Amino acid sequence: MTEQIVLYPLFLQMAISIILMFGWSKIKFQKVFSVFGSILSLGLAIWLFSYIWSNGTQTIQAGNWEAPFGITFVADMLSATLVLLTAISGLAVSIFSGASVLKDRLRFGYFPIFHFLLLGLNGAFLTGDIFNLYVWFEIIIISSFVLITIGGEKAQLEGAVKYFTLNILASMIFLTAIAVLYGITGSLNMADLAGQVAEVENRGLVQITALLFLIGFGIKAGVFPLYFWLPASYHTPPFAVSAIFGGLLTKVGVYALIRVFTLIFVDDPFLNNIIMIIAILTLVSGGIGALIQNNMRKVFSYLIICHIGYMIAGLGMFTEIAIAGAIFYLIHDIIVKTNLFMVSGVVYRLNGTNSMRDLGGIYANWPKISLLLFIPLFSLVGIPPLSGFWPKINLIKAGFTNGSYITVGAIIFASFITLVIIAKLWAEVFWKEGKELPLRSNFGYFSKMTNTKRLQFIIPVAFLSIVSLYIGFGAEHVQELSARIADELVNSQGYIDAVLKSKN
Repeated sequence: MTEQIVLYPLFLQMAISIILMFGWSKIKFQKVFSVFGSILSLGLAIWLFSYIWSNGTQTIQAGNWEAPFGITFVADMLSATLVLLTAISGLAVSIFSGASVLKDRLRFGYFPIFHFLLLGLNGAFLTGDIFNLYVWFEIIIISSFVLITIGGEKAQLEGAVKYFTLNILASMIFLTAIAVLYGITGSLNMADLAGQVAEVENRGLVQITALLFLIGFGIKAGVFPLYFWLPASYHTPPFAVSAIFGGLLTKVGVYALIRVFTLIFVDDPFLNNIIMIIAILTLVSGGIGALIQNNMRKVFSYLIICHIGYMIAGLGMFTEIAIAGAIFYLIHDIIVKTNLFMVSGVVYRLNGTNSMRDLGGIYANWPKISLLLFIPLFSLVGIPPLSGFWPKINLIKAGFTNGSYITVGAIIFASFITLVIIAKLWAEVFWKEGKELPLRSNFGYFSKMTNTKRLQFIIPVAFLSIVSLYIGFGAEHVQELSARIADELVNSQGYIDAVLKSKN
C-alpha cells in the first residue's frame, strides 16, 4: 500500500474534481465537499511528508516500466514539502472561496476546476519526467485560465489574454527545450538526464538548452524581464483565485528552475552568473514596481515578483546554505502570499475598495481584525522573529561567503523597500481616517454579513497566520527541513539512485 503513496495526492484531487462535477448545480454541496476534500488532502499530504521524512525518497514507475523508459513519479523532501504547502493553501482558499466567490461564478464549475488546478500542481511537484512536467504545466494553465476568466468581466478577460499569451509562449519555449534536450541525450527521465547531460561533449549546445529552460520557466516564475504579464492579470480574478495564483502558480516555475538547475544543468559558472543577474534585477525592479502602486492587489503582485528574486538568488549562488535559504523563503512565501491576497479580499469586504487612497479607518472600526491582518503583512517584511526574517539570514550569509556583495545589497534593498511599502500600506489602509464609501449591492460590507459568513473570511486568514507564526517561531524546525532539502539538491546522487535503482 505504501509503495503507491506517491500517487495518492493525484488520485484524491482527481476524485474530488469528478465528484464535484456531479454536483454541478448544488452550490452548498460543492462548498462543503470542497472543504471536506481539502481536509482529506491535508491529512494525506501530512502522511506523505512524514513517510518521506522517515524513509527517504520514494518512486513509482507507471506500468512497471523500468526507469528511464517508463513514466516516473518521485517524492523527495522537496516534492513532499510542496505537496504539503499546496494542501495547506488549498484548504484555506477552499474555505475562503465559499464566502468570497459569487454564486453565479460557482455555478460555472469553480470548485471542480479549482481542484483540477491543485491536481496539476501536485503532478508538477511529483513527476520525475521532464516531458510530463510540461504536461502538468499545461493542466495548470488550462485550469488557471478558466479560473481567471470565470465571470467574464472586461478586466478579467483583458488580464486573461495577457496571462494566457505569455504562458503559452513559455510552454512553447519549454517544449522546444525538451525537444533539443531529447535530441542530444535520448532521454526524458530527469534522473537519467543528470548523467546524460554531463557526458555531452558540446557544452555550448548544453548551455543554449539550459537558457531555453531558464526563459521558459522564468516566464512562469515571473522573473525580470519576463514578469509583465503577472501584475497585469493577478489583480483581475476573484480574490480566492488571486490567492491561489499568488501563493502557488509562480512557485511552480521556481520549483522547476530549482529542480532542473540542481539536477540536470548543475553548477555551471556561466549559467549561475546569468541567474544571479536575473535575481538582482528581479529584486530591484519588483520592489520599485510595488512602490508606485495604489491598488492593494497590484502592490502584492509586484511584491511576488520582487520576492521571487530571493529564491532565484539562492539558486544562483549554488551553495547548500544559499539553497537552504531559497527553500526556507519558498516555504514562507507560499503561505504569506496566499494569505495576503485573502487579506485584500477581507479589506475589500470591510470598505468596498482596494484603492489605498480611498481606504482608511480599518483599525479604528475593526481593531481585532486589523491585528490579525498585521501578522501576514509584517511576516512578509520579515520583522524578527516573523517568518520572512530567517531565510534572509541564510541568503545574506551565503552572499558574503561567496563574495556576492551586489546580491547582498539587492537583498537588503528589497527588504528595506518591502518595509517601506508595507508601512505605507498599513498607514493608508488601517491608521488614517477613513472615507464614507457607497455600499455596493454585490459586495456587502462586513457589518452586513452573518456571523457564519464572517467566519468564512476570517478562519482561513487566521489559519495561514498561525502557520506563518509557526514558521517564524519554530524556525529551527523549518531550517532543519530546508537544510535537508538543500543537501538532497546539492548532492543529487541519492535522488538519481532512488529513480534508477532498477537500472543499476
